[in-house]
Amino acid sequence: MLTAGSQYFFMKKHTIRRILILQTASIGDVVLATPLIEKLAEFYPESEIDFLVKQGLQQVLTGHPLLHEVLVWDKSADKYKHLRKLLKHIRSRRYDVVVNVQRFAASGFLTAFSGAALRLGFSKNPFSLFYSRRLPHHISSDPAKSQHETHRNLSLISSITDDNLHYLPKLYPSQADYAKVSQYKTQKYICIAPASLWFTKQFPAEKWIEFLKVIKEQVAVYFLGGPDDAQLCHSIIDKSGYTLSLNLAGKLSILQTAALMKDAAMNFVNDSAPLHFASAMNAPVTAIFCSTVPAFGFGPLSQDAAIIETDIALSCRPCGLHGYQRCPEGHFKCALTIPVVKLLRRIP
Repeated sequence: MLTAGSQYFFMKKHTIRRILILQTASIGDVVLATPLIEKLAEFYPESEIDFLVKQGLQQVLTGHPLLHEVLVWDKSADKYKHLRKLLKHIRSRRYDVVVNVQRFAASGFLTAFSGAALRLGFSKNPFSLFYSRRLPHHISSDPAKSQHETHRNLSLISSITDDNLHYLPKLYPSQADYAKVSQYKTQKYICIAPASLWFTKQFPAEKWIEFLKVIKEQVAVYFLGGPDDAQLCHSIIDKSGYTLSLNLAGKLSILQTAALMKDAAMNFVNDSAPLHFASAMNAPVTAIFCSTVPAFGFGPLSQDAAIIETDIALSCRPCGLHGYQRCPEGHFKCALTIPVVKLLRRIP
């Protein structure tokens, strides 16, 4: 059902020719913004849709069939010089609509001064005063008040589409990506992505080792992650002694990783980016939540999805939205009290 505001823009949809989506945060955040592409392309099939990411993450959207251009902000050096150049390019594109999914000042600056007729974003952004329409972004640990991040993002475009929030993340690995990982699909396999940017969101290495030691059937285990995760994966494999393990951390691109996860018997992940890769591929997934909770809105969306967390009621959990580099209480019970038999049951 269209809202009053959306009726106006729906009738004027022929005037919306160029759309820009901004999300310059982490890999997972970019994946969780992809439902916007799907929905906008459905409502405005003749429009050009661009997407802005930070340098290094453009590979997430490589070959995306619904995107016209992927813009890149280089934050590595001369960050604000590149920001000014980026703004100049954005203004030259004469976007009709700019949708800012991020809540930080730099993206708000680009949105506010984009020159777009319609500027949409969250009210938490410092520049939201200059938006055409701004909406609240609520995160709660209370399951009764929980809303998935994809729903929060999709709410930003309800005024130019409709109120349907049930669009899913989607990635588009190429035929070459599938061909690259086909060599690993000759037998039943599971994938494990053991790392996270935050220590307290990461299922402990000793628990992964324990898990591998109790796997009873002959199933290949592929360890996934970036180059910085390779040593952790190697250590887990080495200490577990599980001979059918293979360390692929740092050896596959993001889209190749997604292509491999798609056909896994199961994918075991933390509350981190690989969880969202699984959602975007509708791949079977088991998501382990340690210090964070699913109610924050970053849980799995695959049809075959399960969440595993401690059964113990801990007054300190959740300790924060993003986690910490060490347990604030010093015991890390939110992770260490999760029995690995819960994971074992998820191998079909």
